[in-house]
Amino acid sequence: MDQINATYVQHISSELNIQARQVAAVMVLLEEGATIPFIARYRKERTGSLDEVAIAAIRDRVEKLTELDARRNSIVKSLNERNLMTSDLKRAVEKAETLSALEDIYLPYRPKRRTRATIAREAGLEPLAELLWEQRSEDPEKEAAGYVDTEKKVESVEDALAGARDILAERINDDSQARAKLRELFQQEAILSSKLLKSKEAEAAKFKDYFEWNEPAAKAPSHRILAIRRGEKEGFLMMRVIPSEEVAVKMLERLFVQGDSPCAEQVKLAVKDSYKRLLSTALETELRLDLKSRADEEAIRVFTDNLRELLLASPLGQKTTLAIDPGFRTGCKIVCLDRQGKLLCHDVIYPDKSEFERREAGELIIKLCQHFKVEAVAIGNGTAGRETEAFIKKLKLPKQVAIMMVNESGASIYSASEVARDEFPDLDLTIRGAISIGRRLMDPLAELVKIDAKSIGVGQYQHDVDQNRLKRSLDEVVMSCVNSVGVEVNTASKQLLSYVSGLGPQIAENIIKFRDDNGPFTSRAQLKKVERLGPKAFEQAAGFLRIRDSKNPLDASAVHPERYGLVDRMARDSGCSVGDLIKDSMKQSRIKLEDYVTDDVGLPTLQDIQQELKKPGRDPRAEFELFSFAEGVEQMSDLKEGMRVPGIVTNVTAFGAFVDIGVHQDGLVHISQLSDEFVNDPNDVVKVQDKVYVTVMEVDQERKRIGLSMKSQPDVTARSDSGKKSEDRRPRKQQGRRPRQESNTVNSGNDWFTEAMSNAKKR
Repeated sequence: MDQINATYVQHISSELNIQARQVAAVMVLLEEGATIPFIARYRKERTGSLDEVAIAAIRDRVEKLTELDARRNSIVKSLNERNLMTSDLKRAVEKAETLSALEDIYLPYRPKRRTRATIAREAGLEPLAELLWEQRSEDPEKEAAGYVDTEKKVESVEDALAGARDILAERINDDSQARAKLRELFQQEAILSSKLLKSKEAEAAKFKDYFEWNEPAAKAPSHRILAIRRGEKEGFLMMRVIPSEEVAVKMLERLFVQGDSPCAEQVKLAVKDSYKRLLSTALETELRLDLKSRADEEAIRVFTDNLRELLLASPLGQKTTLAIDPGFRTGCKIVCLDRQGKLLCHDVIYPDKSEFERREAGELIIKLCQHFKVEAVAIGNGTAGRETEAFIKKLKLPKQVAIMMVNESGASIYSASEVARDEFPDLDLTIRGAISIGRRLMDPLAELVKIDAKSIGVGQYQHDVDQNRLKRSLDEVVMSCVNSVGVEVNTASKQLLSYVSGLGPQIAENIIKFRDDNGPFTSRAQLKKVERLGPKAFEQAAGFLRIRDSKNPLDASAVHPERYGLVDRMARDSGCSVGDLIKDSMKQSRIKLEDYVTDDVGLPTLQDIQQELKKPGRDPRAEFELFSFAEGVEQMSDLKEGMRVPGIVTNVTAFGAFVDIGVHQDGLVHISQLSDEFVNDPNDVVKVQDKVYVTVMEVDQERKRIGLSMKSQPDVTARSDSGKKSEDRRPRKQQGRRPRQESNTVNSGNDWFTEAMSNAKKR
């Protein structure tokens, strides 16, 4: 590792509080082309078991430092080419630790456009500026008289002094110490304010809260920053981010003004001009960008947290499913899918047009369920969703048939996408949408990877944040989720395979082609025959790919092929085959992991292998649980204040959580209503897909707003199966991230769930 990278190691180690050897190992692995999921799962000995978050943080800091050094080199080159470099300047440039500090150092030497100071210098006023700067002369006007020159457009003494002050104002603006102190003042004391632009009140109604808004910029939450910026972008608001001008000017005066002589007064005037005309504008722009970056980071974090929960939602699994895309005028599109998600049939029913068609629709549903031995019914939660659910429930299908509402966000985007057209070129968009709804119930992750993550609707202000940064973060979350679950090679779609570590769209397509041409893969080793899937790609991908019917049982596990020999040795030492070792928990428990430690393999990898032997290819996602909305609560008009109903969290933002309670309009649990105790981060209390109880606090039919609360309600006590009270609503961090079926969460199998549902209906 070269000297520059060694410097990076020490810098990142100190900044992230991670051992230098761990940082160095991650940097080497990344340079070798390893992916973050691969490093976190299969190179624990080298990294000291760093997780994906820490590895990504190291990578991001390396990129920032590389960017800083690239700019540093560019500045050094410019200074050398113009013969401006000095030993002191070189030391200052080399020591600069941030881009801002580096640019401040370079500012006086940056090639400038023709400024007021440039014009003053051309008029020969630099000596006068120096005299004022020294603040010794008692009569600056007398000194300035000698610089009056009509040919140089210095018409008067005042013109001469003004020109000299322009030179001083630029000098003050270019002073790195002044900018650093002023930057600190802006960051700590600036006020974020917004005002309504004249004659825009009617058009800007949605920004009403920000017509007259003031708060410390340092404490402004991300959603408010992005909301005000959007109002400004749309031409309704004016946004400023500045500290007190008086405080800022006085701070500069303390740096540059000496005493109270007439020359000092001239410097004071230059200080004020420099701040108002140059510094305040530049530093406000810089702070606005910093606030935007900070807001983007928080908004993207919220989005990625929500997306992770959604992608890792419990799958129903391989069940024959009847899926329905509800509709009134155009009818309900129905499809039947086999256990692998393959389309068996499709049709349309009209349960809301007439009694005859309703009866006909019911007969068809029953017939399809009997013929295909349907095990689950998936109903989209959009228009007519609750009405369709009620209709299906009245058919009294066998009790073993689960009836579930499915969040259909993004299904319409999938149905019109190129992916859907490739899968079902001869089908109508609405039929494709119904297929997506059914598959989403069976395996949310496998279906959602086909949709642009931004379209899933679990973010806040996602269209206002840096789109490249957002896409990278979302793609990394999808990749992390796909690899943590693992992918069955013989059934996976191209989209799912493309997120596997080391693959990508082209190799994924080649895998599908190989599968189509040669039949199902029979071993992981066979993957090496796929075009462009070379040794490096195989190394990165193999452990995350599953082949469940392979002769080698380890091919269906997360054990990497590079460790097959080690497991073979464990089996031989246990006097059995690998297959028998997997089936025999007693033999597994007798394995002494310490006996298999080598220079390359340590206890972390051995412990992972031991876990895989217990449950090969285990799915890390939670077990699927049925959920039902409150019966009789299907429209906003059915809601009454004080009503207690079950719901599913659909989105978590910085200001609260949105909950689907089955009335076609999500309600908002404001952050102040999430818990009996103070909550700083809503994600500490709830996650997307959590099943919760909420109390209706407010219903605004006109604006389609529903206010909800998750605070304790003395009249409805949730109980667990054991009969013990389960009302702990402390933030998750205080509870050690409590299981989701405690407290305010819903489990449709519990007695207290039925009791609470009954209470909700009575209200």
